[in-house]
Amino acid sequence: MQKKIAVLAGDGIGPEVTKQALKVLRAIERAFGHEFTYEEGLVGAAAIDETGDPFPKATEKLCLKADAVLFGAIGHPKYDNDPHAKVRPEQGLLAMRKKLGLFSNIRPIKSYPAISAISPLKENIVEGVDFVVFRELTGGIYFGEPRGRTEQGDVAFDTCIYSKEEILRITKLAFEAAMKRKKKVTLVDKANVLATSRLWRETVREYSRSFPEIKLDYMYIDNAAMKLIQNPSVFDVVLTENMFGDILTDAASVITGSLGMLPSASVGKKAAMFEPIHGSYPEVAGQMRANPIGAILSAAMMLNYAFDMVEESNAVKAAVQQVLDNREVTEDINPDNPLSTEEVGDKIATLVYASNRVNA
Repeated sequence: MQKKIAVLAGDGIGPEVTKQALKVLRAIERAFGHEFTYEEGLVGAAAIDETGDPFPKATEKLCLKADAVLFGAIGHPKYDNDPHAKVRPEQGLLAMRKKLGLFSNIRPIKSYPAISAISPLKENIVEGVDFVVFRELTGGIYFGEPRGRTEQGDVAFDTCIYSKEEILRITKLAFEAAMKRKKKVTLVDKANVLATSRLWRETVREYSRSFPEIKLDYMYIDNAAMKLIQNPSVFDVVLTENMFGDILTDAASVITGSLGMLPSASVGKKAAMFEPIHGSYPEVAGQMRANPIGAILSAAMMLNYAFDMVEESNAVKAAVQQVLDNREVTEDINPDNPLSTEEVGDKIATLVYASNRVNA
């Protein structure tokens, strides 16, 4: 099978972890007889430096032509430390979501017995955790208008807006996923306070009537945050709006024990983008100390969600599981005897090919 992949390595550790994901994808090509073509584009601080735009038009066109987008990270200290910067790398990420129509962020949260000891939560709490969050990505308070400050500057305002159509399109994806899992959806909102949350609740409840086999429950955001720490295994498919999802998924990311472990997908009608959740982590950029597994598992999500290559995706996940079991990992997981970013990528790519080359 032939597929086009747009590669946006971005900033910080983005290029080095993306390189490892590409190694693994090339191993999949060889083992399963596929042909992927890769075309690189600028995004984030790197794009600002070269074009003045964190998401240039050329990159947008590249993404729209591709079958999927593999993305590294966005962010650079020189912009973080300048409160007066008119253009910031993160604006590129928001523009990318909006222009590519990426309305749904899908983030799996899974615990791994081999590394459960490094989770900040007790092992008996994280045992068996395996859920996925569907976060609406292009609406809500991050995009609502009007926004700004008064002329005096002492009052600021943001607007949270949602339409029924925006809610329905991600609800459909969440329920489709639930049918393939444990048939349970938890809607996280703040319907006791917010009008937008009440619209979410009404819309999701109405849609759920077409899925009598799925159990739908509701949880206020504050209760969901507590459950995430007390008993995260109660969740299976979590459905929520933009800001609540942003906060919940970042909080949930520590359950595994390392930010470097977690992949994500952002999907829409025009494009699909896959990225690790860890950010640009500039403190270690270029040192080959970053964990590439999140980027590699993002490539596995791409194989599954964008290309319908389930066997290939499972082959990558099996190789990741093996390096975890063997403790052949970076310093965030094994500080006493760590491997480099490059070495972990090499081991996973080798395992993928060696275990599956009979399929070629």
